[in-house]
Amino acid sequence: MNRLTNEKRANVINCLIEGCSIRSTVRMTGVAMKTVMRVLVEVGEVCADYQDKAFRNLNSRRLQLDEMWCWIYCKERNRTEAIAKAHPDAGDIWLWTAVDADSKLVPVWKLGQRDTRTAVDFVCDLASRLKNRVQITTDGHRPYIEAVETAFGREVDYSILQKLYGSVMENETRYSPSKVIGIEVRDVIGNADPKHISTSYVERHNWTLRGRNRRYTRLSNGFSRKLRNHAASVALNYFAYNFIQIHSSLRTSPAQAAGVTDRLWSVTDLVALWEAYENQAKMNVDAA
Repeated sequence: MNRLTNEKRANVINCLIEGCSIRSTVRMTGVAMKTVMRVLVEVGEVCADYQDKAFRNLNSRRLQLDEMWCWIYCKERNRTEAIAKAHPDAGDIWLWTAVDADSKLVPVWKLGQRDTRTAVDFVCDLASRLKNRVQITTDGHRPYIEAVETAFGREVDYSILQKLYGSVMENETRYSPSKVIGIEVRDVIGNADPKHISTSYVERHNWTLRGRNRRYTRLSNGFSRKLRNHAASVALNYFAYNFIQIHSSLRTSPAQAAGVTDRLWSVTDLVALWEAYENQAKMNVDAA
């Protein structure tokens, strides 16, 4: 099997992390679509594994949690028995994410349903990566309450910030967001600092993700046909966000700001990491 050069690999990855679709990546790089998809899956799984190992014993103090909707193959309302049989992962899927309010690092994310079980798994994973007592802010989605209590017990300062929206004006389209007319803040556990009860950073991060990952761009035809491809795309984009791209307010990468790494990574470094994973896998096969 022909192997892409490291330069070609870097070109493909550069396109994918800059918000390009699969087809536009094919046109710009000259790499076949199946090869682009294989690159996405393989490097995405490397990114997921590396970040899972790197984001441990974090010094985070303030975290904001939120979730974003997307779908695999088709939207839930269009899922039929025939589609479900041929594509078991088809339907709605939610991306749960946490953002460090200080370093802007995304230390953990999870793909799943918007239910209590997924919320508990997500927040427990987050708790396992922290070494300090933290302050957490979420919106009013009820599963967060049980999830935070299960993961942290009473060793957390947790508040809910619920935005109140006004009605949509007649001359506005259905795509226009309603105007925020107020907020409700509720302390749930501990003693959170009122100055830092906010979900602004995680909501701004959602906007960043929508601009850099075609699968989350609103009102577009970008979506995944397979859960594995979707998960790889999310992991790759979070690696780029955490390690490669400079955050405008920090003037460094979130991973540097959080003390996870002492340097700014490049796409070339990611290709080298991928190659190291490939070599290790080959050594394991030979040893077996």
